[in-house]
Amino acid sequence: MLAALCMAAPPVWAQAAETPRQDINVIQQTVEQFLVTQAAGLPGEVKVTVGAIDSRLRMPACTVPQAFMPPGGKAWGKTTVGVRCTAPSPWTIYVAAQVKVYGEYLAAAVPLAQGQTIGETDLARVKGDLTALPPGIIVDASQAVGRTTTSSVRLGAPLRQDALRNQQAIQQGQAVRVVYNGSGFSISSEARALNNANEGQMTQVRTQNGQVLSGIARLGGVVEMTY
Repeated sequence: MLAALCMAAPPVWAQAAETPRQDINVIQQTVEQFLVTQAAGLPGEVKVTVGAIDSRLRMPACTVPQAFMPPGGKAWGKTTVGVRCTAPSPWTIYVAAQVKVYGEYLAAAVPLAQGQTIGETDLARVKGDLTALPPGIIVDASQAVGRTTTSSVRLGAPLRQDALRNQQAIQQGQAVRVVYNGSGFSISSEARALNNANEGQMTQVRTQNGQVLSGIARLGGVVEMTY
C-alpha cells in the first residue's frame, strides 16, 4: 500500500512552478508601437515591419517592457530598437526593424542642364518609398522653383537639396533698391551692393550718404530690411 502511494505522488521537481517566460509577440508589438509613434509626422504613409526574434530566447516575463532607440538610431529605413525590462527581472534585447515612408517627392520632368533655373513645368511629382532615396530629397516645390542646378539632372531623377543653389540676386557694385518694411509703413531708397548674394542671403549695401546697412537679398536688385 505504501509503495502504491509513493508511486502515485508526483516528483518534487514537477510540483515547482515554472518561471513565466516573456511572450515574444509582446516584444514585437512593443517595437512596432514605438516606431509608429516615433514616425508620426513624417511626410507620407508609414509602414513598420518588425524582424523575427529567436524563439529559443527564454527571458523572464516582464511587467512593462520599454522600447528605446539606441544612440544614433532613428525611425527611418532599416533600424534597430532596444527593449528593456526592469522588473521583476532585468534584461535587454535589440530587435531589427524597418520603417518605410510612402510619399510624394519631386523629380525632373525634363532633363535639366547645369546652371538651369528651375520652373514649375520642370518638376514632376512621384510617389515612392522616401527611405529608399538619397538624403535631402525635395518634397515641396517651393524648395526647388527659382533655384539653379549645380550639375545636370537626368529625366526622372529625384531632386536633392545639395544639387540646387539659390539664384544670384545681387552683384557686387550693383545699384540696388533698399526697401524698409515696418509696422504700417514701407519706404525705399537707393544704394550700392558691397558683395555678391544669392536670393535669401544677407548682404551689405552702402547708401548715398555713406552708411553701411545689412539686409536680405531679393531678386530684381532689391535688399529687404525689416524694422
